[in-house]
Amino acid sequence: MLTTIFYNLAMNVIEVMCCKILFETFCEKRKRKNDWSGNLLIILLIFICFLYSNMPWMKAHLLVKMLVGITATAAVMWGYFQTDIRKAFIITILFYGLITVADFIVYIMVYSFFLNDDFIRENYLLEGLLIVAFGKIFDFIIILFIKKNFGHKSVGVMTDAEWIRLMIFPVFTIVTLTAMVMNFRELDNTAQENVLVTIALGMVAMNIMVYYLINDIINRETQLREKTVTETRMKNELAMYRSISDNYETQRRRSHEFKNQIMCIESLMQNGEYEKLEQYVKNISHAISVDKNTINSNNVIVNAILNTKYTEAIEKGIVFTFMVNDLSNIRISDEDIVVILSNLLNNAIEACEKCTGRKIIKLKFVKEKQIILSVKNTCAQKLVFEDGEIVTTKKLNREEHGIGVKNIKNTVEKYGGEYSIKNENNEFSFSICFPMG
Repeated sequence: MLTTIFYNLAMNVIEVMCCKILFETFCEKRKRKNDWSGNLLIILLIFICFLYSNMPWMKAHLLVKMLVGITATAAVMWGYFQTDIRKAFIITILFYGLITVADFIVYIMVYSFFLNDDFIRENYLLEGLLIVAFGKIFDFIIILFIKKNFGHKSVGVMTDAEWIRLMIFPVFTIVTLTAMVMNFRELDNTAQENVLVTIALGMVAMNIMVYYLINDIINRETQLREKTVTETRMKNELAMYRSISDNYETQRRRSHEFKNQIMCIESLMQNGEYEKLEQYVKNISHAISVDKNTINSNNVIVNAILNTKYTEAIEKGIVFTFMVNDLSNIRISDEDIVVILSNLLNNAIEACEKCTGRKIIKLKFVKEKQIILSVKNTCAQKLVFEDGEIVTTKKLNREEHGIGVKNIKNTVEKYGGEYSIKNENNEFSFSICFPMG
């Protein structure tokens, strides 16, 4: 009696966890101060499922049992996830439909190919529990398939090869359960049957534990990536704001110098020292001509970035040509301008440094019918794309590669813009269009 209760409870736990995985595919977990409150909801659902599934009256009325199960599951999952009650009922009905169909398929397969009537009559409890365990792992595989193809966020971090490796354990479990059903037909006592069924249930439970272990690792990796992205943005913003501050201080000093220069010119004119005046004017004209702050777009942030990167490019022997117009009052925030423009120009300068021949950067940042930003640069080798992302050839800091490009893409999408990436004829270009509205 106790053994049967334990097995039934184990089945309920596995079924509830499979349902939770399906909900995680389409819904976000509710934010709570304490995780234990969410865990209590899952434990409550397991207890409810165990109660109604073992009531003799419920077993005789399958329709009522199904309605109670759907209602209880939808209510608990609605409390656990950020979703409305209608969506919770729809996903719950989908789950029960899936497991019903999957269990029916498993039932037909097992009874058609592996068992015979004499074995069923003699070993009903053993083979029944093994078949149920077989059905649960089959349910788990179907839900994993749904999660891979319809899931969001961290699911996309896993490649197809990693998903295949994840599926090895469930497939191995199915093979093992099939071998158990086919070969363990003559057991000496009930203890051996209990051990066999416990192993089968343990393998099914281990599949779910392995899934959540991998899922936790992926979530931590995603959080680390997001942290790296945030730190990169803050680093770029801090560097640009420091540059703006330096430019401001430089401008203050130059304003003071300009006053002194005017006073000096006036003094030379009053004293009639025209030769010295001519030489002095030539000297200060030359200083102005080599002034690094040559770009003016009527946007303080854009000016700071372009002038800083222009100077950096010239110092590294890179030809930097640009086309800008009046960029005042554009609807892109200062922080997002820093993210886009700094990353584009950093990548362009880095690529040009690796070139042995021409080193050219061409920038266009204009406000017309649309806001157009385009950066084109020479590059030493053709870039490799995989799933729409640039694949790095760097051996160091491989995990950090592409963060700048992802920042740019996310920011462009934030403003409803469009982007285009091209890499041909030893040139790389990244073009962006923002709507004016």
